[in-house]
Amino acid sequence: MNSCPPLRLWFCLILSAGFSACIQPGGQPAVPKVASPPVESMNVLFISIDDLNDWIGPFGGHPQATTPHMDRFAEQGAFVFQNAHCAGPVCGPSRSALLSGFMPNRTGAYGNAHQMLYSDLVQTHATLPEYFAKHGYHTLSRGKIFHAHGTENGFDRGQWAFEDWSEGTGSNRVIRNRLTSRRDQLINGEEQPSPYSRGAGSPFAWGPTQQNTAETRDYQAAQWAADQIQDGFNKPFFLALGISKPHLTWFVPQEFFDRFDLETLEEPPYRLDDLDDITTPDGEMKFEPSNDFLWTTTENLYREATRAYLAASSYADTCVGVVLNALEQSPYADNTIVVIWGDHGWHLGEKLRYRKAALWVESTRLPLMIRLPGQTERQDTVRPVNLVDLFPTLIELCGLPEKPELDGRSLVPLMDNPQRAWPYPAITIRGVDSASVRDEIWSYIRYEDGTEELYHRADDPHEWTNLMHRMTPEAEAARSRLASHIPTEWAEPLPTYPSEWKNRSRGYDETLKASRDLKALK
Repeated sequence: MNSCPPLRLWFCLILSAGFSACIQPGGQPAVPKVASPPVESMNVLFISIDDLNDWIGPFGGHPQATTPHMDRFAEQGAFVFQNAHCAGPVCGPSRSALLSGFMPNRTGAYGNAHQMLYSDLVQTHATLPEYFAKHGYHTLSRGKIFHAHGTENGFDRGQWAFEDWSEGTGSNRVIRNRLTSRRDQLINGEEQPSPYSRGAGSPFAWGPTQQNTAETRDYQAAQWAADQIQDGFNKPFFLALGISKPHLTWFVPQEFFDRFDLETLEEPPYRLDDLDDITTPDGEMKFEPSNDFLWTTTENLYREATRAYLAASSYADTCVGVVLNALEQSPYADNTIVVIWGDHGWHLGEKLRYRKAALWVESTRLPLMIRLPGQTERQDTVRPVNLVDLFPTLIELCGLPEKPELDGRSLVPLMDNPQRAWPYPAITIRGVDSASVRDEIWSYIRYEDGTEELYHRADDPHEWTNLMHRMTPEAEAARSRLASHIPTEWAEPLPTYPSEWKNRSRGYDETLKASRDLKALK
């Protein structure tokens, strides 16, 4: 932390003095020099967008992305973290780390089937929303914030962590005769047999919905959040909204597909030999193209898949716009911190694959933007940060007691000065002894079997050339430095719940909240 007063003091002053007087030449915010400014309790609007990668305007992942609401959010004043990464490259471990404040190697939550509540750390420490409730906030949520699990007594969707949790309404049923699905071997509703139809995970599928936009699930969740803000609160609030798209399946209203012309759509670049230089210590190829990739390229669906993801992302942006507009028109516009985040990245053909769950940059990099009250200028930083940093950042910005046990570090110093020195790389963990480490220039990956990858991302942003086969002194120094940040202690993987729990579970497990005593949690 630098010697300047914390930003939370700065933006409280902005509310009364106006932002323009706090800008130095060159557009950098000046921290006002005052002894004891009044501190008003800050609300938090916490918006998660599932599986959203950098294909939105402020991050430049695709030149034809259409996300006007998030673009406006950034341009009218937000901190844009261009080099933000997840703690784990799939929903469960990423969200568990962010919401608990502890990395996967400390909790043992390495995969989607690992229930964070089984962790000794999580059993004794308040999660992010619980910590805010513990310190006087009203906490409420709809949509996906925590990853879902089955229990003996019903579903666990993180309802136990909020004072007010809503299941949600709406539907995204696809028009069957317009469905394209690898698993169902359908292309635009017509049967097309394929040898690549097998595979686990969410169906790789897209198509227009039967419902119009206002009837869909994410839109209704956003409208719910807007209604909460307009109804009013009698104490500071922590409102968490989870937008499910662009998570598979890409079933969104036709109007969002219509925003993109297939004939002029740019395809993400890939190289068919991209995986050839990633070999195990025994000299075997570590990876091969995925069935999703083989299906889309064999069936000439690469542009269609690209359009479907862009459409789902544009739909998510429309939903975000509903709640941002409501906030702007509410009494809380000048005392609410807004955080917009994706839980991890997503491949769209890069590395000859789709989806996530990998340690390459397409899986780990994500959009992260924070707006403070009164902020009217966009500020970008390329310093590496991690979603696990959000917990300490928000409690500092809101003036809550510090939690030094947390693994993340507050981003307030970077928000004071986005160009400041920042010697902390971003670490992503896929499993025991399997991790990636990234700074502004280099990317290093090591797997549990000893396979290694090293990329000079400043020259090779797509991570096409694994430098482990052509080491120079500079590369060896980078490898050594980044490798030193890989954890040396690894928690045992948490128990996984039996699959039949999820299949047979009905309703929500009401016993979980009763076991969480906020007064006793650290």
